[in-house]
Amino acid sequence: MSQAMGMDFDTLRQAMADNQEQPEGPARNARSEQLLVEAEKLNIPLAVIEALGHQLKVYNYSSEKDKMFVPFARLLRMWDERPEDFDEYETHSLHWVFKWMSAGMLDQPHIPLASIEKWLGEMEHRYRLAGHSERAVRGAEFSVAAHVGDLARAERAYTAWLAADRDTMADCHACELHSQGWWQAERDADEEALELWRPVLEGEYTCAHEPHTVLASSLLPLLRLGRPDEARAHHLRGFRLVRPMESMRGAYADHVEFCALSGNEARALELLAERPAYFTDSGDPRSKLDFMAVTALLMDRVTELGLGDQPVPGPAGRTWTASGLAVHARGEALSLAALFDARNGTSYVSERARGRMDQRPLVERLPLGVRSRSARQVPRSGSASASASASASASASASAQSSAAVVESGVGSDPSSLSALLAEARRLSVTRSPDAVEAWAAVARAAEGRELDVRDRAEIADHAAMERGPEGIELFHEAAELYAEAGDPGEALAARARAAYVLALTGGPEEALATVSELHEGVLALLADGGTGVSQAASVLVGRARILMRLVQEDASEDESGATASGAGDSGAAGDEVVRAAEAAVRELLTLAEPHVSDVRMASRAAEARAMLGELAAHAGDAEAAAELLGQAAEAFVAAGLPWFAVEYESRLAGIAGHLGDAEGAERAARAALEHAGPRLEPMGHAQLHLQLAEVLGSTGQSGPAAEHALEAAHWADEAGEGPTLGAWARHQLGGFLLRQGRWAEAAEILESALPDLTADMHGDGAIVQTRWWLGDCLTELGEHRAAAEHWLRAADIAEHWPEQRDHAMLAHLAAEALGHAELPAQAEQAYARAGDLWRSLGNVHGLIRSLRARAWVALRTGSGLDGARELMSAAVRECEEGLRTVSSSVGAEAVAGSDAAEARHRLVAELGHTHRQFGDLVARSVPDDAEEALAHFTQAVSVFASLGDGALDARTGAELAAGWLEADLLRPAAAAARARAVLSAYAGVDGETAEARRTEAENMLGVMEKQRDE
Repeated sequence: MSQAMGMDFDTLRQAMADNQEQPEGPARNARSEQLLVEAEKLNIPLAVIEALGHQLKVYNYSSEKDKMFVPFARLLRMWDERPEDFDEYETHSLHWVFKWMSAGMLDQPHIPLASIEKWLGEMEHRYRLAGHSERAVRGAEFSVAAHVGDLARAERAYTAWLAADRDTMADCHACELHSQGWWQAERDADEEALELWRPVLEGEYTCAHEPHTVLASSLLPLLRLGRPDEARAHHLRGFRLVRPMESMRGAYADHVEFCALSGNEARALELLAERPAYFTDSGDPRSKLDFMAVTALLMDRVTELGLGDQPVPGPAGRTWTASGLAVHARGEALSLAALFDARNGTSYVSERARGRMDQRPLVERLPLGVRSRSARQVPRSGSASASASASASASASASAQSSAAVVESGVGSDPSSLSALLAEARRLSVTRSPDAVEAWAAVARAAEGRELDVRDRAEIADHAAMERGPEGIELFHEAAELYAEAGDPGEALAARARAAYVLALTGGPEEALATVSELHEGVLALLADGGTGVSQAASVLVGRARILMRLVQEDASEDESGATASGAGDSGAAGDEVVRAAEAAVRELLTLAEPHVSDVRMASRAAEARAMLGELAAHAGDAEAAAELLGQAAEAFVAAGLPWFAVEYESRLAGIAGHLGDAEGAERAARAALEHAGPRLEPMGHAQLHLQLAEVLGSTGQSGPAAEHALEAAHWADEAGEGPTLGAWARHQLGGFLLRQGRWAEAAEILESALPDLTADMHGDGAIVQTRWWLGDCLTELGEHRAAAEHWLRAADIAEHWPEQRDHAMLAHLAAEALGHAELPAQAEQAYARAGDLWRSLGNVHGLIRSLRARAWVALRTGSGLDGARELMSAAVRECEEGLRTVSSSVGAEAVAGSDAAEARHRLVAELGHTHRQFGDLVARSVPDDAEEALAHFTQAVSVFASLGDGALDARTGAELAAGWLEADLLRPAAAAARARAVLSAYAGVDGETAEARRTEAENMLGVMEKQRDE
């Protein structure tokens, strides 16, 4: 019926029910106003009463809470004038919303405190007249006293509130527990607060706004108690609930505050950007005060991080910087607080606002796992990103930088200070410490403009070259000339060998090999004549071995791509020759270094040689030898006091061990790599190692620990600026690990965060399909069926182009189920039809049969109706019977492709039994007055299940009992009793929950039949 023609009462009620289901906000409020106009046209008092109640409710759950006083005043006047116009439900509702008025008045600073106190008295009087407990009244009094800061009165009211009897006017358990826990947290009793909130957090008590607010309120108490993992989980789970609800600005502010105090300022900025209206919505001043206070807190944090000039989201109409918004938000919060205090006659609200804005971080860093689109580029004290880069895989430690700075600060013109810097740098070099890099950089800075001897200049140039990459080649040659001038020909050759290795890395491996071969001969001759030491000779030999290993790697890469090796007609022959040369060079290095491993430099060379042998073994396909050699290399580095050099090989070992099926070895190696990396590792290295360990743990079913490391991987990838690449993959994995633990809301939040960054080119379309698949699983568990269906359908559209179509079929089937749950039967029917066609093309008769049965149920809710449903169920029966004929034939037995024909037949018989059972259920529910058709199918199901023996006992007895009830409906007590006795006989001596339930139902049936016979 069109709105222009007006509505009847039933249509009005349906319209109000439909509007109640719409998202909170001005549109829903405006519709309630239109419906009140329609109600007034009916000249039915109850219609107006219901429309006013609807309007009051939608106002209360919106940003326009200040509008709810008008409809309530009108309702109260109507009650006082003609209470008989109110039915039982509306009478209850009127008294219920007295509580909303009390809270609503507190939220509006223009309403005098005397009016609020008067209202409390009015509420108490009316509740007493209506025979209600004073529990709700004392709860309202507690809220007033706690708000104005009368803590003694608040405590008295709190005690009286809990002592009063619960009745129909008491708030729901979940809301009461939230308020009680909030009071404990306000009194610094965080443990007690969390214990009170536990039943809500665990789902024992819920309502429209719980556990939403409890999750938000629990965030800071959990951080204060040192339980960051729970706080993270509550944020991910709770923000997902709060996000779509406009009326929950206060809880939303709690999430912003949590991010600001846990090192997640970038995340907090994103939350502000999602809700621009929260800066200006004025209908609920109290929640606006909360929001502006945490905005000020956040902006102060961002400014402290050195980003005061960074653009940030703020009130519409101008561009805001963090420092500018900090001033504005603080002013807004304090102005609102002053209004409340003026009304209340205290300074309590302002004191609390200042305390909230002036909080300090509760944790330095709490990774959340979700992506951050605007990651901060400011180093945080103690983080790896604050350290200077020292090499491709390590950075100088803070201690080394500070010690170098202490020495360097006293250099000036004092030669002894430069000598001290040189001595420290040489010491660190001899011990192969990563801190040597920064130490030599300090020497170079101190040496500027100073006269140095040639040896000092050679070492400075040599170490500077190590940091220059391709640009360091010339500097290595300069160092070599200076070493030669200083009378150290062995070190000169070593510097030239280092230059050759850089050349090999930058595209000239053949030239580099020719060069280093000459250096190799020269240094061995020098060593034989006593003209240089073993360390210098080892430097040349390791350079030669590295270059040859580089050639082996390049040959392997070219072989994989089908290209010919450079300069050779036969890549296989050339590759074998390079491998032999590399192995000989590595063994020569090992022979030279091993007798001298008491020298840490030589121990390092020997360990590296073993690692190279391990890589050669892996290249040859001998994974066991590779694992053993890499393990030896890692152990040697650790034994020499050089654990950071073991990291690369332990990581490689973890991969090989996993390939060999040695899960324990893979985990052990991955953990060792992470442990030995220490604080020197750059963020990307941390991300890769954490992700590797996460995948190893996940492969052995350790989803909890795997999730912890995937979380760290995502964080470090973001720190490295690789959030959209490695970070997205880590989030994908993290979501999967959380899903396996049944942490649906957290998993959904993480997976939704990963999805925008996952691309087919970077991560593969399989990762996108898997992420959407997992998201569908999560959203189904959360009751978000329509969204689940969307993800499954979009994943199916990708899988549609894959050669193997089973995933496509599964996704279509899952989407159909979700669409059915979402009350979208037409779309569900289409998806089931798509899945059925795919199952048929795959020869998967079970999938086909199940899709037909599901389509039959959906057909009842579409234009196909019962006739269409019958036809689909009949088609399912035919497919079962055809499948059985195929399996039973000799040709069919061969077509089972290696599976056991008897097992295949057993499964199809079971499928036939379930199909008849569902056929019977469908008809019985659709045509309750005609039980014969349904009974025939139930009877058939019993017979089919009976042929399967004890394995189908529960299915058979379920069908038997369903048939028995139909026999009773047909007034056949003897037949029904016989079926009941058959069930009791079948479960004689059988234990278990199902057996007990079946016996109880059968005995109940016998009792009903006896009564029927008596009548």
